[in-house]
Amino acid sequence: MTEIPEHLRKRAEAAREKAASKASDAGDAAEAGADAAAAGSSEASSEAASKIPAHLLDRSKSAKARKAAGGGDSDDSSGGGGVAVATAPAAAAVATATAPVMTGPGGNTQRLLTVVKAGSIQDVKAKPQDKVHVWPHLIVVEFVAALAVTAFTLLFSVFVNAPLLELANFNQTPNPSKAPWYFLGLQELLTMFHPMVAGVTIPGIGIFALILAPYTDRNPSNKPEDRKFAVSLFTVHMMFWAVLTMIGSFFRGPGFNFVFPWVDGLFFEL
Repeated sequence: MTEIPEHLRKRAEAAREKAASKASDAGDAAEAGADAAAAGSSEASSEAASKIPAHLLDRSKSAKARKAAGGGDSDDSSGGGGVAVATAPAAAAVATATAPVMTGPGGNTQRLLTVVKAGSIQDVKAKPQDKVHVWPHLIVVEFVAALAVTAFTLLFSVFVNAPLLELANFNQTPNPSKAPWYFLGLQELLTMFHPMVAGVTIPGIGIFALILAPYTDRNPSNKPEDRKFAVSLFTVHMMFWAVLTMIGSFFRGPGFNFVFPWVDGLFFEL
């Protein structure tokens, strides 16, 4: 439950005390009016002795005037005009004093002081989140990486001569005849195994293992230190294929025989 501010609580207490004082004053006025009517004293003496409020005296005067204008029959039938006139202000005072007061369930007089907006009592403190914006955090890193790759390519093209080759001669097969670099790993397997094993079985097992990887490792974490199985599987796959590609690129010479590039030269064309 929301705590009521201190200034609103003080205002409510002041309003409650004011209502209680008004009710007590009205009760005192009713008792004074009844005593004055029973004693049958005059208007001046009753005002000074009982301290009846001015609005009650005005009401009694108007009642007396109405009785006097109505005639003496009602006075005679009542057995005395003084008693009949005196009971009118007393009845009016009692009616005024016993007016109903609007109270709550516990007898407390309550009223709406103000409406407090929900935003002013809500917790607006920002909670830390494990997220960053794409700009500038990600875009800056990617831009720097692109600049680094561009600079490396520029320097590489300056120092390495890579002319276009002459037209292919179908009567002369180059030695060694190598596949593109992204297929050199598969060509390296063909030198070790039967074409059925090297071209179908081993690549098929690797692809099938990668398909089953999401169903084998159900760890929901995104942190590399918590995904040891997935990281190990990917590392073994990449290292296996990278080693085969490097052997086929730099350690295979004429006849696709194994050579040392620092002794026999580099038989690799870009």
